[in-house]
Amino acid sequence: MAILSNVVSVGQPVLVWLILLIVFIVVELATLGLATIWFAGGALIAALAAMLGTPVYVQVILFVLVSCVLLVFTRPIAVKYFNKDRIKTNAESLVGMQAIVVSEIDNLQGTGRVTVNGVEWMGRSMDKSKLIAVGAVVIIRAIDGVKLIVEERKEG
Repeated sequence: MAILSNVVSVGQPVLVWLILLIVFIVVELATLGLATIWFAGGALIAALAAMLGTPVYVQVILFVLVSCVLLVFTRPIAVKYFNKDRIKTNAESLVGMQAIVVSEIDNLQGTGRVTVNGVEWMGRSMDKSKLIAVGAVVIIRAIDGVKLIVEERKEG
C-alpha cells in the first residue's frame, strides 16, 4: 500500500511536467520560431526527475537550468541552420541594390525619392547632412519603415 501511495504522489508532478512538455511542443510546432522548444527539453528532464521521486523544488531547478542551458548554447546553432534557406522578403532583398534618385534627397527637409525595380520609394541619405541630386545612382544600405536609406555610389 505504501508503494501505491508513493506512485500516486510521484505521478502528479510527472503528469504536470508531461502536460507542459506537450504544450511547449505544440506551441513550437504552431509557431516554428524556435521559441519554446528549449522549455520542452527542461520539462522532459523535470518529468524524468519527478519519476525518480525528487522533490518538486529540485524538479523546478532542473527545469530552469536545462531550459537556460539549451537556450544559451544550442539556440545560436539551431537558428543558424533553421534560417539557412530563409528567403528574404521583398523589402529585405533591396539592401545592396542600386537605385536612381528621382527627387532630390534632403534629410533636413525630409524629402527625396528613389526608384528601384520600377517602384518608387521615399529615400533618405545615410549621411544626414548630404544632399543627393536627381539622377544620382545610389546604393540601398538599409530600410527604415517605408524609406530606403541610401548612399551615393562612388565612381571607380
